[in-house]
Amino acid sequence: MAEFISAIAAARLISSGDTVGISGFVGCGHPEAITKAIEEIYLAEGKPQHLTLVYAAGQGDGREKGMNHFGHPGLLKRVIGGHWNLAPKLGHLAVEEKIEAYNLPQGVIVHLFRAIAGHKPGVITHVGLKTFVDPRLQGGKLNALTQEDLVEVIQLGGKEWLFYKAFPVNIAIIRGTTADERGNISMEKEAMVVEALSLAQAARNSGGKVIAQVERVTKAGTIDPKLVKIPGVLVDAIVVAPAHLHEQTFAGDYNPALSGEIKLPDTSLPTLPLDERKIVARRAAYELIPHTNINLGIGSPEGVALVAAEEGLGDYLNLSVESGPTGGVPLGGLAFGAAINPEAIIDQAYQFDFYDGGGLDVAFLGMAQLDRRGNVNVSKFGPRIAGAGGFINISQNAKKLVFCGSFTTNGLEVMISDGKLVIKNEGKVAKLVEQVDQITYSGELGAANGQPVIYVTERAVFVLTREGIQLTEVAPGIDLKTQVLDLLPFPLPVAPNVKTMDERIFRPEPMGIRDRILAKEAD
Repeated sequence: MAEFISAIAAARLISSGDTVGISGFVGCGHPEAITKAIEEIYLAEGKPQHLTLVYAAGQGDGREKGMNHFGHPGLLKRVIGGHWNLAPKLGHLAVEEKIEAYNLPQGVIVHLFRAIAGHKPGVITHVGLKTFVDPRLQGGKLNALTQEDLVEVIQLGGKEWLFYKAFPVNIAIIRGTTADERGNISMEKEAMVVEALSLAQAARNSGGKVIAQVERVTKAGTIDPKLVKIPGVLVDAIVVAPAHLHEQTFAGDYNPALSGEIKLPDTSLPTLPLDERKIVARRAAYELIPHTNINLGIGSPEGVALVAAEEGLGDYLNLSVESGPTGGVPLGGLAFGAAINPEAIIDQAYQFDFYDGGGLDVAFLGMAQLDRRGNVNVSKFGPRIAGAGGFINISQNAKKLVFCGSFTTNGLEVMISDGKLVIKNEGKVAKLVEQVDQITYSGELGAANGQPVIYVTERAVFVLTREGIQLTEVAPGIDLKTQVLDLLPFPLPVAPNVKTMDERIFRPEPMGIRDRILAKEAD
């Protein structure tokens, strides 16, 4: 039977050298009280030391919370993470070569937890081929200190695959809403269930311990068994956390519309100002197809959901997030991973099963760097480590891709005048480069597989061909030569019939594209 203990006592269950797995997604499902206590114990007592930290989705607020609690020299030996940007303190340790550091695809890591639970040798998948996690490039290693190969190329059935090696998990730290006296845990107020069950089973079958954070306790036998997400037989210790260390998301207070308790009307959703982000989201929205399975990534793609709602398309779209919610309107920022009015919330591992198998009809993803070959980088920029998250799983397997991002960044200012785009101030950093710093999406592989790919910016639209990217559309008011082609570090093929982007995108009122989008369903 699980023992109810303090967060400090839970932190003391971790021994130096342990491999510690933590579930969560940004702030959703992250056991903040326990990770904070681990930091406090280390700073006060100098132990535990030399931990291996494993997590799938990025967890943190970009400052102090989440995985930032582990950002101290000596506390960690190694980090195997799916996303790093929300925990800059970990990133600094990696850049300074004070820890061994790996970035593996988020979906691969959640599947590794299941493989570890089943005592399998690891995960065999196509996910990651020809990206920076391919061992023929970097093998997911983020610095020179990192030497061990965790990924191998193998041949099966006459095809290439990547083999990601399994390893024991000594400590699993997970989170739920309610625990009964026998340790059974439900998640009725959580915005997602993430990979908590897979991680708990991995630790239990590795001979390790499972520590759970909850916000309340109930009498044994009073939780509906269909609502129990973590059986008590898996749980060793339970920490009841104060409310300020058990936020539903790092974005703010509990919102019952994220956990399915209520449904908010569409009129309650915010609208975006008509800036470069909304222009990109509006043009990207033209690629929506009703009643298909759609994923929206973090950053610029977040605006697609709000544009769709504004255009009256919300009821016709099946939007999903890799964290598990399906249906509703995915949120962004520190609430990314959650959705308003979800129709279902499933385990993250099962969501990635569906994604990896080609279940997504179209995915809208961010684009930090794009090169002439169609490669996209969202994971590493010079010394800054952002991490791939679920980007590789999604981009390699969606039937169609729409990459979204501004043409330049860092100072870009635009305005709209009479349905035309005006560049008031050009950004200092170009997003279209000769060669991306790191290949998070392989244009070569996408083209070879015949994957339709569109790259949308506020002033121009490009498509992927076997020869690389080609310009197909330009915004009204933009001079193709001086404001697009002359700013590129490489010669760019231009389609013979370059189109002008729909002027409705550049007017303040709703575009009225609902009928056009719905007509795609009949085609």
